[in-house]
Amino acid sequence: MMDTVIDNLLAETSIRYGGYGGIAHHLVSDTYVALFSRFIPCGVWEAVYLIDSLLANESEVKPDTVHADTQGQSFPVFGLAHLLGIDLLPRIRNFQDLTFHRPDPRVHYRHIDALFSADPRTCIDWQLIESGWKDLMQVGLSVREGTVSSVTLLRRLNNHSRKNQIYRVFREVGRAVWTIVLLRYLSDPQLREQITRATNKAEAYNGYTKWLHFGGDGYLRSRDPELREKAVKFLDLMANSIIFSTTVDMTDTLRQMAAQGREVNPNDIAALSPHRRDNVLRFGDYDTAALHIPPGPYDSALRLPADGP
Repeated sequence: MMDTVIDNLLAETSIRYGGYGGIAHHLVSDTYVALFSRFIPCGVWEAVYLIDSLLANESEVKPDTVHADTQGQSFPVFGLAHLLGIDLLPRIRNFQDLTFHRPDPRVHYRHIDALFSADPRTCIDWQLIESGWKDLMQVGLSVREGTVSSVTLLRRLNNHSRKNQIYRVFREVGRAVWTIVLLRYLSDPQLREQITRATNKAEAYNGYTKWLHFGGDGYLRSRDPELREKAVKFLDLMANSIIFSTTVDMTDTLRQMAAQGREVNPNDIAALSPHRRDNVLRFGDYDTAALHIPPGPYDSALRLPADGP
């Protein structure tokens, strides 16, 4: 298909295996494929594993923008993501239940003041952030270098302990970042479309892998954590391989259409998805005689007549 610029948008989705004690947590790139997956326990808050999954990412794609589901809405997660240079943009629901935090109780706005809480206790404590900034930076550097597990850290921070000074500092940073995200979301229609598009890709990948995992009704029968993790990763490998094969086929078809003089609209191409099912034979005979023949180099550029030479 057309050249895709990887802008490091990432989305997360999950498949729950409640009866088998775990969640398949996928991180799906804006190129429709899963970068990697992890099998995490049921009953945990998925946002706790989000940062850890990103730090464990060994692929060439290094996301700096992350789209998460509503589970991504956590002040400590927002605070830690900000320290690590990650723009966390989750799907936002139930605006009537969300709090916009004032930077100062004396600050009022002409047009949007009604959005902000009137409770002075919800105002951001900048002095607390300043006094704890050194410790905050030390924790952020330790997480980035791997000396402190982000999972362990965020679990402790999510205990909401008022006596935990680090939690309070992370909470204040998270409040500030979260309020900015809410304001960006309300004021920028393109950002709202971007978040919806990214999370829809994740949901589409979720449904696609469920459809591919037809054996045994899609259940993971083993209770061995290692075997379950392998099953999830192998499912991703198969799904990504099929998605790539479908992309090659779609690109060839578009090239043939352009060569025949048929109009190929870039806007129409942008709406195409490689999560197609009609070309995938889940059942039936497969010809393996040519598997030993390596394919030719893949040219991802789709040069239409309007593009010139």
